[in-house]
Amino acid sequence: MKIDFDGLQAFVAIADLGGFGKAAETLHLTQTALTRRLQKLEGWLGLQLVERSTRRVALTAVGREFLPQARAMVQDVSGAMHRLKEMAQHGHGQFTLACIPSMTSHVLPGLISQYAQRHPGNHIRLLDGASTEVRQAVLGGQAELGVALAGERHAELAETALFEDPLVFICRESHPLAAQDSLRWDDMRGQDLVGVNGFMATRIEMDYQLAKRGITLAARYEVQHHATALNLVAAGVGCAILPASTFREGDRPGVRRLALTQPTVRRQVRLLQRRHGVLSPAAQAFVQLLREVDWAAAPDTVPPTPG
Repeated sequence: MKIDFDGLQAFVAIADLGGFGKAAETLHLTQTALTRRLQKLEGWLGLQLVERSTRRVALTAVGREFLPQARAMVQDVSGAMHRLKEMAQHGHGQFTLACIPSMTSHVLPGLISQYAQRHPGNHIRLLDGASTEVRQAVLGGQAELGVALAGERHAELAETALFEDPLVFICRESHPLAAQDSLRWDDMRGQDLVGVNGFMATRIEMDYQLAKRGITLAARYEVQHHATALNLVAAGVGCAILPASTFREGDRPGVRRLALTQPTVRRQVRLLQRRHGVLSPAAQAFVQLLREVDWAAAPDTVPPTPG
């Protein structure tokens, strides 16, 4: 059933304002156009809602009975339209973001904090998983946006480069190598390394780069999450090779982060979205925030945005 909203709006305005002249002015219509809207509604209903005379305008008995319902419908639709307009203009609403777990250490918390300051009423649902899971979440519609590592391209995904995330060496300050400013991968031979199975894409890239130079590294300990690796390092169990974005100097007392060179192995972090998808206003506002970030200034810390 098609609802004649224009007719309902005209009827409610006439009833509430007591005449055609004021109602037409409020709705920015001519009296002729307003009359046609009311007549169309009455014709569709097969009932007369308004009694017209040269002296006054009054509602019929049916019109008086129908007015509260008509007013409620007009208010509901007008309120919904206003809320949608607010969403479009100010980026209000909620969205789901899929991301790789390493981004939740510093990068995403900093971004979400800035986003919350701009849009305090918005909500973000986070789905963390491996890069392949992030891609599937975006492709399947479970998430509007995804933050993942560069991988095999998909025709339905649009990818935007965010920053390069170098691998670094994490160790206790008492470690023999901790006094150096940077290390070579050759220096990793014989170290008690904590390997992170969860960084599958990172491990593949690291092993590939090292294999080209004839370097093979084996982890003495295997864990699933970078936080577990950091706990083991802090306890003095071993050392770890982790993305720079997962650890900042000062995060853990007595733990250092050293650059790894020859070669410098970097992960490419990208923003994903469906190529032909339409983002919600809330997701669009998050993308706008990402565009303002100076990623090159501090890719391994909470990224700054222009003042």
